[in-house]
Amino acid sequence: MTNNLMQTVALVEMSITCSALLILLLQAFARNGIPFSIKALLVLIFANLFFWPLGMSMELPLSAYVRGVSGDLSIVSTLLLWSALLPNHQATPTPIKWCIAIVAIIFYPFALGVSMFDPYALGYGSIAFLIGVLIFALICGLAGWTKGVWIIGIAIIAWSFHWHESSNLWDYLLDPALAIWALFAVWNGMRKQRKEKARSGYLFRPG
Repeated sequence: MTNNLMQTVALVEMSITCSALLILLLQAFARNGIPFSIKALLVLIFANLFFWPLGMSMELPLSAYVRGVSGDLSIVSTLLLWSALLPNHQATPTPIKWCIAIVAIIFYPFALGVSMFDPYALGYGSIAFLIGVLIFALICGLAGWTKGVWIIGIAIIAWSFHWHESSNLWDYLLDPALAIWALFAVWNGMRKQRKEKARSGYLFRPG
């Protein structure tokens, strides 16, 4: 893809992503949820607001400013977020959240130079790393999370076509936002489990 086309695609992705975030926030405050038809309409409206410059001394669209701060999200993050708007979407299984959190805890310190080993370099065409990603996708399938298989497959295809500016496979699979989400989800799940254990222990306490 030419540079201009890549920039346009990136802005379209970010516009839809920002729209999805807004709709999920609205849905969190909606008592009865939001119908899918309304979500689709809101995506169209919000995405246009984020994609086109709104004037008022703004030379660039809102999505360009968001992208300037956050950078490009990974394909995995993008598709997880978009798919959350679909009716009857598959929630990410807890073991997968744990896997993402553990990978993030190991990956980022090493990638930032904690040791001589740089896992980020594996993303530049390492066959072993690619096989590892495919094995992880297989595990997702065996765990019954078919959506994860599709997401990882699309991420690999996007990487092979250099859909984003980066040519590193890691940038299509993982990003700080996904890592923070996984870590928070794991922590929140552990907190809820402790509350449930404490509550059950109180209910069944002798006397």
